[in-house]
Amino acid sequence: MPFVDLQSQYLALKSDIDARIQRVLDHGQYIMGPEVNELEQALASRVGVAHCVTVSSGTEGLLIALMSLGIKPGDEVITTPFTFAATAEMIVLLGAVPVFVDIQPDTCNIEAANIEAAITTRTRAIMPVSLYGQVADMDEINAIASRHGLAVIEDAAQSFGSTYKRRKSCGLSTWGVTSFFPSKPLGCYGDGGAMFTDDAALARAAREIRVHGQSQRYTHTRIGVGGRMDTLQCAVVLSKLTRFDWEIERRVALGNRYQQQLADLPVQRLTVRSDRDCVWAQFTVLLADATQRGALQAGLSAQGVPTAIHYPRPMHQQPAYEKYAPSWPLPFSEAVSRRVMSLPMSADLTDKQQDRVVSALKVAIG
Repeated sequence: MPFVDLQSQYLALKSDIDARIQRVLDHGQYIMGPEVNELEQALASRVGVAHCVTVSSGTEGLLIALMSLGIKPGDEVITTPFTFAATAEMIVLLGAVPVFVDIQPDTCNIEAANIEAAITTRTRAIMPVSLYGQVADMDEINAIASRHGLAVIEDAAQSFGSTYKRRKSCGLSTWGVTSFFPSKPLGCYGDGGAMFTDDAALARAAREIRVHGQSQRYTHTRIGVGGRMDTLQCAVVLSKLTRFDWEIERRVALGNRYQQQLADLPVQRLTVRSDRDCVWAQFTVLLADATQRGALQAGLSAQGVPTAIHYPRPMHQQPAYEKYAPSWPLPFSEAVSRRVMSLPMSADLTDKQQDRVVSALKVAIG
């Protein structure tokens, strides 16, 4: 059983994906070809924003978003320590300082109520992460940002396709940034990502930054990076969009099915708030401790069921980032990192396979 079933997805879309790739091979515009603009328009329409800028990865999108906002050395960006390294990494690469605020123990998203106390005169932005496919408390975060004149960047690498109070993830703040890494809810066949905003000036800045700061060929108006999304990858995502609504419905249904089937087992299920949904980029549960997690992973592996840990160590306890550990405690981030375990999840996971996962988990628990 695959942890993420990309092969079945490809087979379902094979004829269209192959045809779209062939069209790119035929016209030969591998960089900034017509599929790039086509995808940007389709994605902007889907999210409900004025501007979409495709980029070479979600990670690069976070960097470009920070650069477009003028984040500079010494500035502070408030974020969560319970995330993939890219979130803090892009802040540090600009010489800025990640300021870590603890998470909610039931959703694993940043606790908005703790953000205001972390704001200083050097704070320039807030970067919440919509972890596991569920949007963070964006209204509360945006209200705090508005009171203090801060920008908000939603790290939506795992939540594209999810909704929050009937609005789309990526269209909720100053910038929304997602990833098209192959295992994401909407993925390509390599690296790719997209940025979303209603601010025309920020969109123009991002478009220039992604092509080495060029406003036109060989006119470099700002410092930039090589951050373009390849035409071939845009073609793949365009094809996958034709099936995406069904995939989101299936992910939500599978998540609900997992939640129901695990209700009687001694595992903690994540809470999905009533005013939003979750597209389950990973279906993650919380166990008693690291010892139980290790035993269950071994037991599931013996039965042919793969698992993963997202994430085993919070950022402030990582060697590269421990110097940014705040003076206040981060107990929930530290606790859940010892307890989380992810089970197989993708739109093409069958009910039969899911039943097998749950049965194997019951056997492993004993």
